[in-house]
Amino acid sequence: MPHRRVTRASVFPLIAILLTTPYLLAQKPIEVRAIQIESGKLMGVVTPDQKVIAYKGIPYAQPPLEELRWRSPQPVGKWKKVLFARDFGPHCIQSGSYPDMVFHDSGPSEDCLTLNVWAPYEAKPDRKSPAALPVMVWIYGGGFSTGGTSENRQDGEFLAHRGVIVVSMNYRLGIFGFFAHPELTAESANHSSGNYGLLDQAAAIAWVRRNIAAFGGDPANITIFGQSAGSQSVSALMASPLTAGLFAKAIGESGAEFPAAGRSLPPRDQAEQVYSEWANRAFGTGKLFFLRQLPADELAKAAMAKTAPYFGPIVDGYFLPDTVPNIYADGKQAHIPLLAGWVANEDTPDFLPPPPDTFIAQSRTRFGPNADKFFSLYPIHTTDEATRSASDYAGDQFIAFSTWAWLEAQTRTGNAPVYRYFFALPSPGDRNHPVAYGAFHSDDIEYVFGTLDSRPGMAIRPQDRALSDLMQRYWTNFAKSKTGDPNGPGLPKWPTYASAANYPVMRLDATPAAHPDNLRPRYLFLDSVWASPAAK
Repeated sequence: MPHRRVTRASVFPLIAILLTTPYLLAQKPIEVRAIQIESGKLMGVVTPDQKVIAYKGIPYAQPPLEELRWRSPQPVGKWKKVLFARDFGPHCIQSGSYPDMVFHDSGPSEDCLTLNVWAPYEAKPDRKSPAALPVMVWIYGGGFSTGGTSENRQDGEFLAHRGVIVVSMNYRLGIFGFFAHPELTAESANHSSGNYGLLDQAAAIAWVRRNIAAFGGDPANITIFGQSAGSQSVSALMASPLTAGLFAKAIGESGAEFPAAGRSLPPRDQAEQVYSEWANRAFGTGKLFFLRQLPADELAKAAMAKTAPYFGPIVDGYFLPDTVPNIYADGKQAHIPLLAGWVANEDTPDFLPPPPDTFIAQSRTRFGPNADKFFSLYPIHTTDEATRSASDYAGDQFIAFSTWAWLEAQTRTGNAPVYRYFFALPSPGDRNHPVAYGAFHSDDIEYVFGTLDSRPGMAIRPQDRALSDLMQRYWTNFAKSKTGDPNGPGLPKWPTYASAANYPVMRLDATPAAHPDNLRPRYLFLDSVWASPAAK
């Protein structure tokens, strides 16, 4: 069955587009380029600086509508006419919002399974192009509840200036992406349900591997990278048997599917029970037939109610046959180079540290006989120190520890180089974040993509430009190198994480350099107390 998107007005014969489309009849003509992919001809637009060709809104799976709601992504059919891929596809229906997420598409919609490709102009087939280019596939964050590819800060154009092809995909979110149900499991050939958002990601990466050569890319040199929930996804994609051999390297920015404070992904049967009971309360029925008939906005509204459960990744027995830490502990994850880290203030600007007395009392209760050790690592000698420690612990509990545990697990069983960073350049401030806060969760996105100018109200400093250039060079060097080495001429030397007893970490700030891991005792302590599989 062909993807219904290709029957819309965005698809025309090539001659009609060239002769009649106002978009192309502007005072300054815009060059287009048509290529052949597995589903048909595709036309992209050359960016105004003539350095990149952008192909946006390419369907990589059928719209997950009606009977395809809560099913694995299905292959796209072929189209006969040329698909003019000039606009982002709709973002997937959200289960919340963040003020710094601003989309530039027609969404939201259930019909959202599209991806985008930014290819350097030098990859043009009718020119003397270099060898196939490395590919970087981006996975956005947003807690598996929000996010989309059309944000300006994630525009792949500028990173593509560095000699890589950049791809980003939309994937299903919230109840649409992670709903598990006994009837869904019964109808599945894989005897599984849930994790449809992760299956979307895997399908998009598989599409890239099959089609990227048409854009000038190397299907054998794909690097996946993501931030927050996108980084968690990267760790899960590395663990899944379904993605074996699909990508060669991985980058994680703030997040991994490793437990903190005793948390872990729920098993499928537990998720099925919780979600089914909730559906009965919310809609008066838990029958799959009726749930598939409900309007998408009604489902989304119910899923955002305070009484609704969290819809996120689970151990479904198919995409994830076991917990992610167990898979890594058994050495069954992808044995590929990994570059990962986090920012200095992972507690996010919304976090309000409790008063020092409250933090101290809570910590004594939480850690019991280990409280004194905890306070030696999170000091409380002064009010300012206790406030800082409260923020540090919140960030560690939220996302920093899980990222550390991922790095440790891959170092121990991954049989490939591992690089760790710490993003510490304090933010100059912008419309959504106070100046005094420091480096906040998601702060690094614009630095990696070279999109600092897209951040509203940001007073960009020379050190911001310099660090963005440095990070783009590290990230793309990692993608280009067959061995996953971020180093290059003129860059501070970045040693591998396990290259010395002090576990060197690349500190990314105004004076970037590798430093010993002075936080290691903190995470070893948390690991021992929380009894994470990383301690095995």
